[in-house]
Amino acid sequence: MTKRRQFTAKFKFQIALAALKGTQTINEVAGHYEVHPRQVKQWKSHLQEQGNEVFNEKAWKEQRAQAEIEANLYEQIGRLQVELAWLKKKVT
Repeated sequence: MTKRRQFTAKFKFQIALAALKGTQTINEVAGHYEVHPRQVKQWKSHLQEQGNEVFNEKAWKEQRAQAEIEANLYEQIGRLQVELAWLKKKVT
């Protein structure tokens, strides 16, 4: 049984950017990086569709606000779990 290869976001971006430049064909890029041409096409199209989000400050601020809310919620969950464990220990 073969294990599936996993690629980092940086690697995917590098390949998609090389394909987007157009100096090489999709097959040449795929051969150079040893990935399937269909995968290169998917990463290229994803970069074309979602590339504008990199420079979208509004989305960046929303992500940061969402991460802050999540961090606060996880902190509250942890605090409540500690209190619950303490109360369970106190009752018994």
